[in-house]
Amino acid sequence: MRAVLPLLAWVAMSASTPASAQRFNGNYPVCLQTWEWGGATYISCQYSSWDECRAAGAGLSAMCLTNPYVQQPSQPVRLPRHR
Repeated sequence: MRAVLPLLAWVAMSASTPASAQRFNGNYPVCLQTWEWGGATYISCQYSSWDECRAAGAGLSAMCLTNPYVQQPSQPVRLPRHR
């Protein structure tokens, strides 16, 4: 019984912590990954073009990436044509 009480307390505290922020914004096709001192990285997906991303990352320890979660426009369904 003594082991169950700390376990329940831990579950209750961990359930109330906020969720981590989403890294990838699906509205922009290009992301900038920046490395910080100490090994931490930060990914920001707010760029519409590669040139815009490269300009933002100039002089930083960073690189541009393709956003894996970008929302692609839906392709029209092509139905077979009857002759």
